[in-house]
Amino acid sequence: MSDDMISQEEIDALLNGGGIPAAGSSDDPAGDSAGSADGGSSSSQFEDVLSDMEKDALGEIGNISMGSAATTLSVLLGHKVSITTPTVSVATMSMIKEHYPMPYLIVEVGYTIGIDGNNVLAIQAQDAAIIADLMMGGDGTNPDTDLSEIHMSAVGESMNQMMGSVATSLSTMFNKKIDISPPKVNLIDLGSEDKVTEIVGQDDPIVRTSFRMEVDGLIDSEIMQILPVSVAKEMVEAILGGGSEPEPAPAPAPAPSPSPSPAPAPAAPPPMASPTPAMATPPPMAASGAAMAAPPPMMGGYGMPMQPHVATNVPVQPVQFTPLNMTPVQVNDANIGLILDVPLQVTVELGRTKKSIKEILELTNGSIVELDKLAGEAVDIQVNGKFLAKGEVVVIDENFGVRITDIATPAERAAKLQ
Repeated sequence: MSDDMISQEEIDALLNGGGIPAAGSSDDPAGDSAGSADGGSSSSQFEDVLSDMEKDALGEIGNISMGSAATTLSVLLGHKVSITTPTVSVATMSMIKEHYPMPYLIVEVGYTIGIDGNNVLAIQAQDAAIIADLMMGGDGTNPDTDLSEIHMSAVGESMNQMMGSVATSLSTMFNKKIDISPPKVNLIDLGSEDKVTEIVGQDDPIVRTSFRMEVDGLIDSEIMQILPVSVAKEMVEAILGGGSEPEPAPAPAPAPSPSPSPAPAPAAPPPMASPTPAMATPPPMAASGAAMAAPPPMMGGYGMPMQPHVATNVPVQPVQFTPLNMTPVQVNDANIGLILDVPLQVTVELGRTKKSIKEILELTNGSIVELDKLAGEAVDIQVNGKFLAKGEVVVIDENFGVRITDIATPAERAAKLQ
């Protein structure tokens, strides 16, 4: 029984209306944690910044947009990625720094079209190292904890793709074009750095949306989206305003009111009901009128009025095709001079090889790239990218040249094209 006892501090927290959030849990908002450290004043001072409805709207926006971002990241990493459970709270950067004193990868993205402001995504450095390792061809089980410039570039590209998909989702939700600028990626230790981002001050209220991110057994952590309050409210207005726009839709209802047009329809049935089999020919002469009058008879339950749409006396002839001319086309060389001065690009290919991105990134000064041709083997001569001949490399007056040794036959050129 003693193992289930709680401390006096936890009892006080329960009596004050606060829970006992687990460390690092997404249910532990930065504002509440920091507020308890300040005697409870910090959490209460932001109660009026966002209403419960606005928080719910932001949570739904984050849930949908991060869902598409998870799909994009899954394709890039080759592993299943799940980003769920958004939690929205209001805090300050100083509160977040106090609550998360650890290295974070800060990805700052600016909106260029559709939204006025910036967006910050914070990912723990150890999670970013796993993402970088997967992006560079590793398995993510033993990542390099020291994020070099190459690793930062790899993570930046993945974040660029993620935020691009987020912008696409926002465009769909807000019914307007949303575009972003390339992300700025910085590795910042929240426990020691004074300034995290330029978009807000240390004590300015910000909207923090935390998500749980899981990557196929490699990552089970928390990421944060940080928005200035003005940007968050603009998003809420966009989605709530978009939701209220469909209400004017009933306005088109007056369109049926001008339905006096169907009134002439009753006049149309008499001509249609009166025709006898002998008068079957007149309907084709007024095909358009019969087509307009067809819907009313359908409402009356008559099956016969459909007959005026069927033309039974239209002559039908078998289709005829022009016979193909199998004789060879005579080529006139008289006008070949018109294109003799057209410039063509001649390329001499020494050889080719294939390498992975990881191998390319490991190239340094002095590295040797092995090609698929033997020493002394003839090189390929291409014209506008098409194989034409083979030759050998020569030196003429300190310049490289190529001596043509064999012109390809049409059959060889066709084989090269395949």
